[in-house]
Amino acid sequence: MTAPTVPRTGDPERATLDKAAAENFPVAPFFLPRAWREDLMAVYGFARLVDDIGDGDLAPGGADARLLGVSATDAEDRLTLLDAFEADLRRVFDGTPRHPLLRRLQPTVHRRSLTPEPFLGLIAANRQDQLVTRYRTYDDLLAYCELSANPVGRLVLAVTGTATPERIRRSDAICTALQIIEHLQDVVEDLSRDRVYLPAADMERFHVREADLAAPTGGASVRALVAYEAQRARDLLDEGTPLVGSVHGRLRLLLAGFVAGGRAAVHAIAAARYDVLPGPPRPGKLRLLREVGVILRGEG
Repeated sequence: MTAPTVPRTGDPERATLDKAAAENFPVAPFFLPRAWREDLMAVYGFARLVDDIGDGDLAPGGADARLLGVSATDAEDRLTLLDAFEADLRRVFDGTPRHPLLRRLQPTVHRRSLTPEPFLGLIAANRQDQLVTRYRTYDDLLAYCELSANPVGRLVLAVTGTATPERIRRSDAICTALQIIEHLQDVVEDLSRDRVYLPAADMERFHVREADLAAPTGGASVRALVAYEAQRARDLLDEGTPLVGSVHGRLRLLLAGFVAGGRAAVHAIAAARYDVLPGPPRPGKLRLLREVGVILRGEG
């Protein structure tokens, strides 16, 4: 879940939830039942805040750290903040959490009988980001996505009461694809954080060095590498797309929006001739709506 970095001022709860509009996929669109929207926004608030902690996007010594009981001297230590956040998460299941976003999450957890595991996975992914900044193989990257992305889809299925083993498998494919697509859009931003999510083995195969990723525009080798990874993401989206047809009603439209967001983003990357270095290629709304229609008609 990567949204544009914005200063976190004033109400920390609102500052986090307002980022939903900038995501590649719909978080809690208007057409869903109100109870679903509230629960999905509660889950989003958790996921967005843990990413902000892991990315260092909290205001230094700001309200979030104070709410988590972290002193001003420790507030710059992301691992300390993540430990405090995990402790507060555990209060969601047995106690009274300190942070308003976790207090918002508590009724959802109880109402939907959610378990700690997907939330802990997202925290573990952000801990990993502090310790692991390069991935040797594609399989290594997939293992990271199992923590950083797949729990989100599993939580959506749990909130809507539609989880089955087959749907979870399809959802995992979609979520991993969306994560890979975000990595492709954000190569420059990630490099500025000293992170590279392009597998080293693939970079070697395409003769791409890290210095090439810092160039103003991508050369032929970089663009070939991005095209290769984008095709992998397309294949994962195709693997996951039958999830949409396995559900009905407004949930079907929501899941179509997730897949369409990924497909439209891949199209934007391709339209940029796979040159992601000048800035993240973003899809337009018309393309997104077109992809939704294709998916709902069962044509893609």
